[in-house]
Amino acid sequence: MKFSEQWLREWVSPALATQALADQITMAGLEVDGIEPVAAAFEGVVVAEVVERARHPDADKLNVCQVDDGTERLQVVCGAPNVEAGQKVAFARVGAVLPGDFKIKKAKLRGVESRGMICSASELGLEEESSDGILVLPAEAPVGEDFRAYMTLDDSTIEVDLTPNRGDCLSIQGMAREVGVLNRLPVEGPGIAPVTPVHDDTFPVRVEDAEGCPRYLGRVIKGVNVTAETPLWMVERLRRSGIRSIDPVVDVTNYVMLELGQPLHAFDRANLDGAVIVRRARQGEQLVLLDGQAITLNDDTLIIADERGPLAIAGVMGGEQSGVSAETRDIFLEAAHFSPLAVAGQARTYGLHTDASHRFERGVDPELAREAAERATTLLLQITGGEAGPLVEVADASRLPGDREVVLRRARLDQALDKVLPAEEVSEILERLGMVVETSDEGWRARVPSWRFDIAIEEDLIEEVARIHGYNKLPARHPRAHLGPRPDHEARTPLAALRHRMVSRGYFEAVTYSFVAPELQETLLPDAVSPVLANPISSDLSVMRASLFPGLVRALEHNLNRQQTRVRLFETGLVFRGELDDLDQVPMLGALVCGSREPEGWSGGKEKVDFFDLKGDLESLIEMGGEADVWRFEPGEHPALHPGQCARVMYRGQEAGWIGTLHPAVRARLGLKVDALLFEVRLDALTHGRIPAFQPLSRFPEVRRDLAFLVDAEQPVQALLDTLRAQAGEWLVEAHLFDVYQGKGVPEGRKSVALGLTWQHPSRTLNDDEINQLVDAIVEESRLHLGAELRA
Repeated sequence: MKFSEQWLREWVSPALATQALADQITMAGLEVDGIEPVAAAFEGVVVAEVVERARHPDADKLNVCQVDDGTERLQVVCGAPNVEAGQKVAFARVGAVLPGDFKIKKAKLRGVESRGMICSASELGLEEESSDGILVLPAEAPVGEDFRAYMTLDDSTIEVDLTPNRGDCLSIQGMAREVGVLNRLPVEGPGIAPVTPVHDDTFPVRVEDAEGCPRYLGRVIKGVNVTAETPLWMVERLRRSGIRSIDPVVDVTNYVMLELGQPLHAFDRANLDGAVIVRRARQGEQLVLLDGQAITLNDDTLIIADERGPLAIAGVMGGEQSGVSAETRDIFLEAAHFSPLAVAGQARTYGLHTDASHRFERGVDPELAREAAERATTLLLQITGGEAGPLVEVADASRLPGDREVVLRRARLDQALDKVLPAEEVSEILERLGMVVETSDEGWRARVPSWRFDIAIEEDLIEEVARIHGYNKLPARHPRAHLGPRPDHEARTPLAALRHRMVSRGYFEAVTYSFVAPELQETLLPDAVSPVLANPISSDLSVMRASLFPGLVRALEHNLNRQQTRVRLFETGLVFRGELDDLDQVPMLGALVCGSREPEGWSGGKEKVDFFDLKGDLESLIEMGGEADVWRFEPGEHPALHPGQCARVMYRGQEAGWIGTLHPAVRARLGLKVDALLFEVRLDALTHGRIPAFQPLSRFPEVRRDLAFLVDAEQPVQALLDTLRAQAGEWLVEAHLFDVYQGKGVPEGRKSVALGLTWQHPSRTLNDDEINQLVDAIVEESRLHLGAELRA
């Protein structure tokens, strides 16, 4: 909400400087985002009158004007096409300094002397874009008066970042109420009296969806002059609130919205047929909006229509066909109360966000529509002329928000504030907030005013009392806790340690949304089932993630689009599997890599990262738990991973995750031009470990044997390792793979696998006979169960 400080002070004016007023508003829970002057700095500009205008003798596009600045008559050369004799203008005298440190001096233009400059709005910093002509002031502007003083430009624009529950402050009236309550001052707005109808013409109104629109008011105003000029004071107030002037009808509806908080809309009466109907759209109906956008309406959208079809999206935006234009002579003025639930999300559905939808989604005072219609009618008659008819109302009292009474207990208030406030002060605060208060021995019963739709429970009243009394006046209590030693679960690996290990291996931690695009999840996990959000942030974040893969892939796309060719990301978080009534929330750790194995440098190679690089990073995490022997990597098939470069990660015989290269078909559908490798593992398995135990080092020599086996090319090495460990005896201290070979000397369909085995006895030296017996057992068992042959 952006508003002019001067406008606010017309309603209520505390004895506070601008910054002090902003601080007070912030401390009341309405955070002030910024304070800016309403105009750039300039000096030496006065109100003047153009007495005469004549063509420049040597230039077709220049005029020679005689200007009265209140002290003397001056000759000025002006190139504006709209300058005319008799106009009141903003005149910069010789010596004036305009925005941008532009100094006005005597000059000659095509041989004619010019002493000063007639200014446009953009030259005075009142418009961002270049103005088409000079700024013409009202005829009653006093000649000779300082222009800044006449326009009250020594003013500030205050921007407040309101929380969604405080829609009642989206107006000058709402902000004035707050400032009045905080400073114990009366609030005095413009007097709004009912307009006496001068004709009996009405237009039929039919509300078919009273749930979405429990109150609708309309009035026919005949003979308006849409080409009339909006008063400068109104144009300025709109500008200072961030709204551009369009035409007097639109300006008045915007002005009343800013002043009172009630959005309004005006239809061209000549373009309405039969009756105004408030209903839900029919699937497939078309509407061209005021901004020229053509949309197809959904059947859950609340609309304003006539007998021919849709006219507007209720509470969001009007249609082009029924909008006010320069040819409009009669208008139908609408003031309605739309339910927040009927409007919420509709603007976003069609890619819109309007001032009206912003207010209706947060809630508008249901009793405000009549007052706003009378105020808008009065302003329209003053500016555009015309004749007002009777105000027609269609309302369903049973669907309107009813009176709300909330009980505030004395004991609960004292407990929450940690301070005992006098009962009189509490009553006064609630009454200043517009509530009707009844006191009792137990506390207070407050009837909530219609504009405070955010107050519904006792805690809301406690918050109101606290913020009006002043948060800074409440006692500060530091929490007291009896701290004991924090247990260190030695059998678990802390999550922080896993994160540090990933960072030490060159990864960056990613934090992505817990919800993803349904089509992305469908591409990566076609069989996944996860909850669908009822009211998502956007359509591409509408399902809960069933895996960390979609978020990591989206993060990869983001980095690749920004010329990052080497990406290493990891993430920890919950994944959601199943429907809401049977939802499984699983903490996972996932990672993704692509690009070169080493960072670019003179000593590093240019090899691409591969499956075994990523597997090594995962094994590094596994080793932290001290249970590497209970983990296995088995061949498997995953819809998102390459069938030949994919493994199921097993922990104690149970599936714990997946690792592999992104499937080429999936990569093509996503438009990725580089290979990417991913893994995802359950966190409970990674963090579970074994209690460390001391084992003395042997002082006796090791014995090593290297065995090269010929096995089938498809045979997993893990099976060979499991076999030899089972036969190698209790003194085997290490077994590792150090060579795999296929080619000359190895039969087709076979591969050579070389393993290094190391034995060491804790209390004596092992002899050759013992080792040879173990080696023979390993070779025989491998031959029998795996078809392995010892390579000569």
